[in-house]
Amino acid sequence: MKKGKEKHIFPGNNTPVGFYSYYQYILPQEEANHIFCLKGGPGVGKSTFMKTAGNRMQERGFSVEYLHCSSDPDSLDGVVIPKIHVALIDGTAPHVVDPINPGAVDEIINLGDYWDRDGIKQNKENVMKINGEVGRLFKRAYKYIAAARFLMDDVIEIYERATEESGAIIEAEIVINRELNRNTVRKFGKERKQFASAITPDGVLQYLDTLFDKSYHIYSIKNNWGVGVHNLLKRIADEAVKRGIDAELYYCPMRPEEKVEHVIIPELGLAFISESIHYDVPMEDFTEIDLDQYLNEESLKNYREFIEFGSKNSRMLLDEGIATLNKAKKMHDDMEEYYIPYMDFDKENEKLEEILSLILKYEK
Repeated sequence: MKKGKEKHIFPGNNTPVGFYSYYQYILPQEEANHIFCLKGGPGVGKSTFMKTAGNRMQERGFSVEYLHCSSDPDSLDGVVIPKIHVALIDGTAPHVVDPINPGAVDEIINLGDYWDRDGIKQNKENVMKINGEVGRLFKRAYKYIAAARFLMDDVIEIYERATEESGAIIEAEIVINRELNRNTVRKFGKERKQFASAITPDGVLQYLDTLFDKSYHIYSIKNNWGVGVHNLLKRIADEAVKRGIDAELYYCPMRPEEKVEHVIIPELGLAFISESIHYDVPMEDFTEIDLDQYLNEESLKNYREFIEFGSKNSRMLLDEGIATLNKAKKMHDDMEEYYIPYMDFDKENEKLEEILSLILKYEK
C-alpha cells in the first residue's frame, strides 16, 4: 500500500499580540466524525501519541496533516486525517481545548491517568518554579516581537505610501479572470485559516513545500515588506469562496489577526506564495506576480535612513524574541524531566491502540 501524503502547518503562533490560535479551523464540529482532546502535563507523551497515530494512518494510505507547536516545532499540537474527518488535538495550555459536543463529536483522553501522582508531587516546588519562569519568558518574548512589529510597521508604511494601491487589485482581477471564470456557484465555499510559518525557538520556520505538489500551478508574489499581498490574496480567496470553492488562508505571524500571507486552493490546484524577508521557498516552475512594479522608487529616496534603521533593529528585536523563546523551551524541557520517570508508557501505548481501533471504524 502506498504511504499517504503529509502536510505540515501551525495552528497557533507566537506573535506580537501573544499566542494566537486558529484552532477553531483545525476540524469544524459540523464536519468532524470524531475529535480526541488530549490532556496531561509536559512530558506525558501527547506529541509522541499523535505522531504515532499519524504515521500509522499514513501507512494505511491516508493523507495526514501534522499540526506543529510553534513553541517547540519538533512537537505536535495535533493530527488530522481529512478523509475520515478525525483529529487528535493537544487540549492543554496555551491552546486549551475542551469538548464542545461531548460524546457526539469530541471527547477527552487524559494521559495524566497514566502517571504516578505521588512521584510527581515530590517535585511540586520545582515544577511550580519552572512553570512561573517559563510564563515570564514568554511574556518577555512577546514584548520583543511586538517591538519588532512597531519598527516593521514604520517601514511598511513608507513602502505603502510609495506604492500604487490599485496595483494589487489589478493583479488579482487578472488571476480571477484567468483561473476562476470557469466555475459557477454551487454553494459558498469555506475558508480555513492556519499558519504556514511560525516564530519559533529555532527561528522563523515554514513548511510551505508540503502544502502543494508539482501538479499545482504556483504563483510567486514578488513584493516589498508584504505591501499589497493581503489585498491581492484576500480578493482572490473571497472570489473563490463566492464561487463555491474552498480556500486555505495562511496568515502572517506578525499580523495574525488580519494579514493573509499565502493562499492555497486545492480544488483548482492553485498555490499563491508570497516572498518573505524571513525565509526562501524553493520553487522551480511558477508564474510571477510582480507587485514591485507599482512601487515608485524615487519617492523612497528621502526615507532610506528610516528604512535601514527599521529593517536592522526590527530584525534584532525579533532575534531577541526568538532567543527568549529558546530559553523558555529549554526550561520547559527541564520540567518534562519531572514527569517522564513517573509515566506508565506501556498503559499509554495500550490506550493508543484502543484509539486507533476507534479511528479505523471510520475507514469503512
